Amino acid sequence: MLRTSASRVLDDSDRDEVLALLDTDPVANVFVASRVRSVGLHPTRLGGQMWGFGPRGALTSLCYAGANLVPVNAGPEAVHAFADRARKQGRRCSSIVGPATAVELLWERLEPYWGRARAIRWSQPVMATSQKSPVPADPLVRRVRPDEFDILLPACVAMFTEEVGVSPNGGDGGALYRTRVAELIRIGRSYARIEDGKVVFKAEIGAVTPQACQVQGVWVDPALRGHGHAVAGMAAVVEAALSCFAPVVSLYVNDFNHPARAVYRKVGFREVDTFMSVLF
Repeated sequence: MLRTSASRVLDDSDRDEVLALLDTDPVANVFVASRVRSVGLHPTRLGGQMWGFGPRGALTSLCYAGANLVPVNAGPEAVHAFADRARKQGRRCSSIVGPATAVELLWERLEPYWGRARAIRWSQPVMATSQKSPVPADPLVRRVRPDEFDILLPACVAMFTEEVGVSPNGGDGGALYRTRVAELIRIGRSYARIEDGKVVFKAEIGAVTPQACQVQGVWVDPALRGHGHAVAGMAAVVEAALSCFAPVVSLYVNDFNHPARAVYRKVGFREVDTFMSVLF
């Protein structure tokens, strides 16, 4: 076993150094960077802890430990240090997600203590684009209004359940999930095509930094799939994201979801990295 140095819990005094490290790979790190830029590093605001590996002034790796466990720029020695801290703390996250090599090693260390995962997504291509889509955008895709929350929510729940394999309404009855959906609508990062009070297509911009943003929650009504709504809808979302949020638009997708990957390629996305997710 590798000998490791200990990780440490970071705070707001580390913010500039943390952001500098996150900015070395703005696409892979967009989720964590978005959180830090929005709320800083205090655990109460962050919704978890940020662990650092390396001395102050020379951080080499990070791990966000909140609802998700997310390693950042973590080589084997850092992963072992983060795994030791996670093991001692006990599982508090609903998933481990991030660059595939680091997540696989992290899970190898934690599985004997945390037990079997509900699901493992071994290969999730990270895709990105910085160009307007070569295919026409759906002109009916627009920002969702706050008064349309009750229309959008069932589509969000259906998307989450289909994608993750469990309903977001478990545990707290879906309160936190509903709060997140409402917040994305409120800040103008929820897009949809809505016809006759029903969602045809939807997607959200889940994380935003000055360098990149990340699309999540892409969904088309199952009864309307195969009619081009996903391609045209995603083209509209990319156009809006490039205009309003960041110069690079990214997402990650399960490798076995061939229809989605084909849609994203048509819209102009290209694979730039590979994530892995361990779901509990």
